[in-house]
Amino acid sequence: MVKTFLYAGQALRRWNTRQVVVAVLASTLIGLLIGMATVLIPNPVFARDIDPVWWNYPVWIMTSVASGMLVATYIQPATAVEQSDAPNATTRHGKLGMVGGFLSWFAVGCPVCNKLALIAFGYSGAITYFAPIQPLLGIAALLLTGIALVRRLKGQLFCQVSPDKNLTQPASQETENTQV
Repeated sequence: MVKTFLYAGQALRRWNTRQVVVAVLASTLIGLLIGMATVLIPNPVFARDIDPVWWNYPVWIMTSVASGMLVATYIQPATAVEQSDAPNATTRHGKLGMVGGFLSWFAVGCPVCNKLALIAFGYSGAITYFAPIQPLLGIAALLLTGIALVRRLKGQLFCQVSPDKNLTQPASQETENTQV
């Protein structure tokens, strides 16, 4: 497991300027989206009945940064080594990151402003049952997004994919007709 983190660090050191810019922009955009909708950033569009608690801000910021970095892992690094037949595990890691972002939304949001919690528990039930599990949702969000990020970074070293050579060559003029 230590090697996985070392490989992830190596992949980060190989990032080019474009990947860093995408990470910063995606982190900012995700942070603004979650912060505005959950009213961690005060705004006239949304309202919050219950004030945020101290841990909402670190969970919001760390999840936004990890999610932005995860988005940047989908940008092809300039130093990609051509390999063929490399496995493509982006789908699973992408799902982990999406679930992590979704959980962070629920974790830092107002427990009684969440329509799903209100439908499931009612107003007093949302305060009694949903609010106490929000820190656990925040931890789960950070873990899932972090796992997806570390796996994607490690994959940038070991599962680099190059364009298919057949796609880069011009198509031949002849076509083969087959009759049945």
